[in-house]
Amino acid sequence: MTDWIDVIDQTALAEGEHILTEVDGEEVAVFKIAGKCYAIVNTCSHDGGEIASGDIIGNEIVCPRHAARFCLKTGAVKSPPAYENIQNYAVRINNGRLEIKQPE
Repeated sequence: MTDWIDVIDQTALAEGEHILTEVDGEEVAVFKIAGKCYAIVNTCSHDGGEIASGDIIGNEIVCPRHAARFCLKTGAVKSPPAYENIQNYAVRINNGRLEIKQPE
């Protein structure tokens, strides 16, 4: 059985903004970009620091410390100094609520 975690009302997250929530003890950043929501762990795989405050360029987030880039859709690393992907989470809207899929 798949568990979905209720995060926020779908209208509460404005375009270009993000919120932080927790999933299984991990801080997760949820972004709204071009009308879609994406969720990634808020930890850069390069140095373990937070990543949510980084700049958004298209569908990528740029780490605020060393400029590693990650895809917001998949968590895939796009440029060094990071070489490992970061965890991403499925997101859905259910009855007007934004939900994140709990990892299996």
